[in-house]
Amino acid sequence: MPAPVAVATALAGTRTGRRVLIGVLVALGLAVGLVLTPLIAIPFAIAGAGASAAIAGSSEGGPTVEGEWGYPLAGNYTKGRGFGWGPVVGCAYCPSDHSGYDMAQGCGSTIFAAGPGRVTTAGRYLDYGNAVIIDHGDDLFTLYGHLQDDSIRVRVGDAVRAGAPLGAEGNTGRSYGCHLHFEIRSHGTRIDPQPFMAARGLPLT
Repeated sequence: MPAPVAVATALAGTRTGRRVLIGVLVALGLAVGLVLTPLIAIPFAIAGAGASAAIAGSSEGGPTVEGEWGYPLAGNYTKGRGFGWGPVVGCAYCPSDHSGYDMAQGCGSTIFAAGPGRVTTAGRYLDYGNAVIIDHGDDLFTLYGHLQDDSIRVRVGDAVRAGAPLGAEGNTGRSYGCHLHFEIRSHGTRIDPQPFMAARGLPLT
């Protein structure tokens, strides 16, 4: 009979021996557990980190961003009225001289900040219904009009950057259907968003 087995058999024959033997087995079990735990936990931790990275890096609806500027909608959209003269047939209250660029994905689609700045308006605003206005500095502002009721996610004074969710596409104010009215104002003058965005690598089509 091998020596370790003979010792264990002898110890098991007495009460004290049994206690010693149980203590040794428990200690041995703990030691094995300490050795095996990292081998089991590390693969799961790596798998969990990979899943988190996949979620964080997913295109959950974030818009395309080039440098400090990005699109106010994520993915494809339908173009409505462009900037400038363009009367709307059947809409008596729609201005003939359009001051922005209309784009639509459907009621409830997320609207994003097009550039970095500070929120100056977040709520009802003139004929725009629910609107957000962002001050980008150097007397440059962007306006996001006709947002859905109770959808605005920012407050006056909030600092935002391109891609920050502002609210949801809606049909509030003087609107003829769910869409985003995207407007750019420079030194108090409304300017055409198409060349402005194209100059930043973000053509509006």
